[in-house]
Amino acid sequence: MQEKIKVLVIRFSSIGDIVLTTPVLRALETQLDGEVEIHFLTKSAMKAILEHNPRIHTVHTIEKATGEVLPELLALEFDYVVDLHRNVRSAMVKRKLKMLDFTLEKRNWEKWLLVRFGINKLDPKEHVVDRYLNTLAPFGVKPDGKGLEYYLPKELEQKAAPSEAYSAFVLGATHEGKQLSEAQWSEIVKKTNSKLVLLGGQAEAALGEALEKGHDHVQNLAGKCSLHESAYYVKHADLVVTGDTGLMHIASAFNKIIISVWGCTSPALQMSPYQPKALNVIIEPENHPKRPCSKLGDRCKYGKGETRCITSISADRIVSAIKAIKQKSF
Repeated sequence: MQEKIKVLVIRFSSIGDIVLTTPVLRALETQLDGEVEIHFLTKSAMKAILEHNPRIHTVHTIEKATGEVLPELLALEFDYVVDLHRNVRSAMVKRKLKMLDFTLEKRNWEKWLLVRFGINKLDPKEHVVDRYLNTLAPFGVKPDGKGLEYYLPKELEQKAAPSEAYSAFVLGATHEGKQLSEAQWSEIVKKTNSKLVLLGGQAEAALGEALEKGHDHVQNLAGKCSLHESAYYVKHADLVVTGDTGLMHIASAFNKIIISVWGCTSPALQMSPYQPKALNVIIEPENHPKRPCSKLGDRCKYGKGETRCITSISADRIVSAIKAIKQKSF
């Protein structure tokens, strides 16, 4: 009888990056010979993203240092480590476990050339998911074309869809360089007559309240929902308008039509919506040849506040995209 294969997958953050690892988890479970027991190491703040994934046996977490979890990992005697983060922390884990490891090729040199000098050596046909899956090439793993996965808690999975059709607007992002301004969102809301649900964290709560005020077609849920609850509303939306955010990738996992709006980051960095729907739209600043400004959206070559590159995108471009999609699909 063949023994169970134990695999540790490492990705510490962020929301979107972890959602993008889900094709690797599926490939490990379905394409390796024999029974595979998958463990996942991440930050404590990221645990909720993974804890309902039926492909994962155990989610191991750290607050700050890998030493917090090394004793329990050592005791598990993994067969393989799949490192999808490739940083100092993941290297420490691999060094201590002394197991055969398979490590992500991050393309940092190519990304640095693109951000610093505008020299693009990245393959335009390659997505970061392809590079994640390439770590498993020695096993003969192939892309299965089934996309990303996101699993809701049972109570939300079984909850009925909202009775009224709506579009979801994702207001926030981790860094300012990926966020539309209040003025832009306000104009988009005013020019969109259909039902809208606004999503975001506590940082976007005040913005959501301001946008909801005086608009009967707007429901503000920013600052009122957990990540899973926000994902529930993304799952049942007919259209998702979002920046380069974790909810953008969750929308991809639910196979939604997405209008993605880009500022300091760029789809050229291989993080666009994975396996996009035919009606998906990507909107980027025009006449901004210095982009991408940064890998994470934390720096803008065009200024700060109202002068950052994403603020050059007119609300009319986004509204026109919404109207065009609705005319074609609804």
